[in-house]
Amino acid sequence: MAATTDYATLYRELEARWPAIATTILVLLMVLLLPRLLRPDPLAGIPVVGDGHKGFMKRGGWAIYTEGYNKFKEGVFRVATARQSKVLVVSPKFLPELKKLPDDVLSFAGAVEESMQSKYTKIDSDVPSLPHTVKTSLTPSLAHLNPTIYNEVEEAMRLELPQTADWTEVNINSKLLRIVAMASGRIFVGPELCRDEAYLDASINYTVDLMTAVHILQFTPPWLRPIVARFLPQVKKLQRRIQEADNFLRPVVAARRREAAENPDYQKPDDMLQWIIDSQQKFGAKDDKELAKNQLGISFAAIHTTTLTTTNAFYTLAAMPEVIPMLREDVQQALAESGGEFTSLAMQNMKKLDSFMKEVLRYYPLSAASFQRRVLKPFTLSNGQTIPPGVIIEVPAGSMNYDSDIHDEPYQFDPLRYYKLRESKGAAASATKAAEVVANSQFVSVGTTSLTFGYGRHACPGRFFAVNEIKMVMATALLHYDIKNVPGVTGRYENMQIGAQSVPDPKKTIMMRKL
Repeated sequence: MAATTDYATLYRELEARWPAIATTILVLLMVLLLPRLLRPDPLAGIPVVGDGHKGFMKRGGWAIYTEGYNKFKEGVFRVATARQSKVLVVSPKFLPELKKLPDDVLSFAGAVEESMQSKYTKIDSDVPSLPHTVKTSLTPSLAHLNPTIYNEVEEAMRLELPQTADWTEVNINSKLLRIVAMASGRIFVGPELCRDEAYLDASINYTVDLMTAVHILQFTPPWLRPIVARFLPQVKKLQRRIQEADNFLRPVVAARRREAAENPDYQKPDDMLQWIIDSQQKFGAKDDKELAKNQLGISFAAIHTTTLTTTNAFYTLAAMPEVIPMLREDVQQALAESGGEFTSLAMQNMKKLDSFMKEVLRYYPLSAASFQRRVLKPFTLSNGQTIPPGVIIEVPAGSMNYDSDIHDEPYQFDPLRYYKLRESKGAAASATKAAEVVANSQFVSVGTTSLTFGYGRHACPGRFFAVNEIKMVMATALLHYDIKNVPGVTGRYENMQIGAQSVPDPKKTIMMRKL
């Protein structure tokens, strides 16, 4: 009875005090929330293009970027993409000032982490040893490594492509995956492994599984991603691929270390695996499994974009067989001047092939945007627009490629567009301007109107290797093959547009015959 009385008394007291309690709670909520509600939205004045994440996916990201670029080319606009962060698309005219901002203001790694869904795929967005090794070891070594790379390219193409004079239907994308993996692997993991099926399977399928996982997660609403990622087979496969890579790399690494310790005359291999092993002294020793993860990361960066770009080139050649004799002659002339060797100078002299490949990049860009960065600290553009922290900024590179203010007749594919620019350098106002025209008109160039390889200090450090490799593949194909569309196909295959990405359809085929 006493307990009942106590509860009744407590209830009456709470009932009497409830207005005061409710008022206190309301005041606390207002104190906490009101500043947020009254705080001005730093993005309020920036126009929005598109109608949300679903619209971005349904309508297609390319159309939205193009609309925004045409309306707000000189300023900034917002798009609703698959990213969790808000995305601001910034005019390319701001690139020179953006590239001067330090990494603690604009983070390249932060943007990669989100775009690659690193939270779920466990991709390391910032591994300083890798770009350092590419810049200090790989690129300076290309001059003497090019013959080795070419030998592997030639052998890989012999193994993978038809060796008959009869026209043969070929899924060129699947063949290029293996060719690029072998040729890249010769420099990445050395001769012991570059043709090993375990290496090829792990490196190729790690790339495929990773990009499939990323695309699925991008199409998944952000709140659902943690649940989906746990059960996504491609995400689970990524860790298995790393273990597979560790299994075949570990004996090779151990043998190299043992030989270096026991043999005073040991000559270290000239490849990325050895350079990364050596760089551990500078960047801190890590276990061999970390080496495997890094190697797969390098393979992903090399195999994915290189294969897509080269597939785009083959699809274009198949639809324009009339340009093949011109490009073949260009390759033959360059090699004749170098004694038949694929030297750095020979590849520089393949100017028409270089122009064709750069036009492929312009006409068939892989992404609608480039120069993605996460904003860590606020900054103000020269037009007075303040960019707040927490957003992603990017530049509408794909739309720029079709801007008539930048390119003459942008909707016409001109294989000699950049060759003619380079040849017209004599008409430039000064020697400096002529050199600038030549520099900006090359396949490997980066600049405010050439953003395929990025821009600024985080421009792709491996682009010199990738460009050499692509040129070797294309030159070898031109020298030894005729190429055309399959019967019934009259034009070039349309690329597949997925969100902000544009990729060649990997299931299409072309016809090839050995000369």
